[in-house]
Amino acid sequence: MKKWMRRIAITLSVLVAIAAAGAFYIAHTAGKAIPRSHALKGSPQSLNGDTNILLLGLDSRRANDGTDLPRKLLDLLHVGSTSEVGGYNTNTMILIHIPANGGRAVAISIPRDDYVDVPGQGMKKIKEAYGYAKYYAETALVKQGIPNPQREFQSREVGREATIQTIHNLLGVPIDHFAEVNLVGFYDLATALGGVQVCLKNAVNDSQYSGAVFPAGLQTITGADALKFVRQRHGLPEGDLDRTHRQQAFITGVITKLRSEGIFGDLGKIQTLLNVAKKDVVIDSQWDILGFLPQAKSLTGGHITFYTLPIEGFASRNGQSVNLIDPVKVKAFVHALFYPPKITPTPSATATPSSIASPSPSPTVANYAQTANGVPVQGGKIPCVN
Repeated sequence: MKKWMRRIAITLSVLVAIAAAGAFYIAHTAGKAIPRSHALKGSPQSLNGDTNILLLGLDSRRANDGTDLPRKLLDLLHVGSTSEVGGYNTNTMILIHIPANGGRAVAISIPRDDYVDVPGQGMKKIKEAYGYAKYYAETALVKQGIPNPQREFQSREVGREATIQTIHNLLGVPIDHFAEVNLVGFYDLATALGGVQVCLKNAVNDSQYSGAVFPAGLQTITGADALKFVRQRHGLPEGDLDRTHRQQAFITGVITKLRSEGIFGDLGKIQTLLNVAKKDVVIDSQWDILGFLPQAKSLTGGHITFYTLPIEGFASRNGQSVNLIDPVKVKAFVHALFYPPKITPTPSATATPSSIASPSPSPTVANYAQTANGVPVQGGKIPCVN
């Protein structure tokens, strides 16, 4: 009996070792296979062990190498029929702060129409920093006779650098890593996961623009519907701000899916996700994907809260609708969330743990882990949004 138990133990140990080796191999090879960027070279980095990760969603109808996406795919995604539509706007910008002490992560969405100072370009919508920088860089490269795909890669690098610099100047915090996801990434990710759960407060019909047609309530979206869900802004009470909340809701659904199905423990599913990353994602050259896995697992445990930068109102500038912001208030907002002051209670003979008051959260901050636009979350842990 002892001999059989020992054989079983040895067999299990071998299987665990094989699984661990497989996970290491996949993560290690993935780190080399995912396209890399040097756009963060020379940028300020966190010095206290915290990690700030910028997620960029690029609204381009071209693949990473600059080739046009297939017409059939564009029609399926309901994003127009030519590669010229959408330009190179960064319609999704989310900065995630992961504390060094393993505390709760914070994610801040930057509305794409925030009117900001773009280095070298003056006041523009923040989403346009990438496209303007890329255009001027590409124009110069054409004159130099640089062919594609080198020209596409080099000009996109300039676009990334401009976007990172603009966001760093606006928020006043370092950016340690970044990941750029192209337009098809939402489609491929939802497909690879076999669907993502989201929840809508009301039924929507935006067939004329984004193609989003969904009922109210909790539902699972797959493939093209995922992109339609995160792109809709027409017909929503807060327009682009509601689109920001859609993006947060989609990411929450992805995190919930990763956690509920234990995907990080399934080598096959990990490989499927890595295949998506190799096709649709560009990351910075210094990002150690293998070393990041423990933090990724922590995030999928629900240890993240979403917020949106505050705006002061809406206006028209140079014929465009923009969000007016207060840069001083924006910096204070971000620093309060990323680096909250440590509360040290004053020693008192009568003080007890229950009598020490806890700091109250700022009333101007919408906590999307508990509420969605001020409305209690429905559908379990999936926030219901407009």
